[in-house]
Amino acid sequence: MRKFQLSDKGFDVLNTIFVTIIVLLIVYPLIFVLSASISSPSAVNTGKMWLWPVDISFSGFKTVFQNDAIWSGYRNTIVYTVVGTILHLVILLPCAYALSRKEIVGKQFIMWFILFTMLFNGGLIPTYLVIQSLGMIDTIWAIVVPNVVGAWSILVARAFFQQSIPDQLVEASKIDGATDFQIFFKIVLPLSLPIIAVMALFHAVGLWNQYFNALIYLSDETKYPLQLILREILILNEGMTGGAGTEGGSVNSFAEQIETASLIKYAVIIVSSLPLLIVYPFVQRFFVKGVLIGSVKE
Repeated sequence: MRKFQLSDKGFDVLNTIFVTIIVLLIVYPLIFVLSASISSPSAVNTGKMWLWPVDISFSGFKTVFQNDAIWSGYRNTIVYTVVGTILHLVILLPCAYALSRKEIVGKQFIMWFILFTMLFNGGLIPTYLVIQSLGMIDTIWAIVVPNVVGAWSILVARAFFQQSIPDQLVEASKIDGATDFQIFFKIVLPLSLPIIAVMALFHAVGLWNQYFNALIYLSDETKYPLQLILREILILNEGMTGGAGTEGGSVNSFAEQIETASLIKYAVIIVSSLPLLIVYPFVQRFFVKGVLIGSVKE
């Protein structure tokens, strides 16, 4: 018994050390980027700044937020993310719940049809032609409609409904006179908060970080999302430093432009990631159950 206790304590110690190392590997880059965004670029490049800020400077953030387009980009991205996530859940949840019920006729064929989309797609040009023919070019729908629901999301949500919503509960509700819509909205959805939170966060993160669809389908700069605005700011400052020379300006001013461009790179990361870092703690408690979906078989 003593040997077992000693080995058990040894395992706990090793497990604690391992988890601590993993946490440090995750937390250190976050602290480094935050510190580098407000530190002197020379201190970052020379290794003087390795954890905490050195020679604090907010010029990178000032350059980013001096651009008026950054605020319209925030507004557009919030609208795209909220509308796209709501549309995602409205389509995903009824579809996954219906496919989880045993009485649905032809659900195997539908599932194979959905799985087919995981392996094959039309490609960029056919997709663009479809978006164009539907009149969605340069509109919000060109951002939120493509990939609004994926096969992976349907499979995960379907597995959750199969494991978490007992058939006996549904049958008892029908005996009491509840319709399918009443069962779905009054029983199934209240019991499905973990999968709703997980699917909403996954899709919202994808929409928040998305810039490729906007780059292809949007030409009106007032409709650009945040990521595309930040991309243009970063490219503009890198172009200014890359194309600059000593002609028409001093060497010191050129060095200052390089330092500002270096600060902007880290500031852009903070500006684009901070909202997600703020939202995540409020939904992370659902991930314990959400990530274990499908791990337990009856």
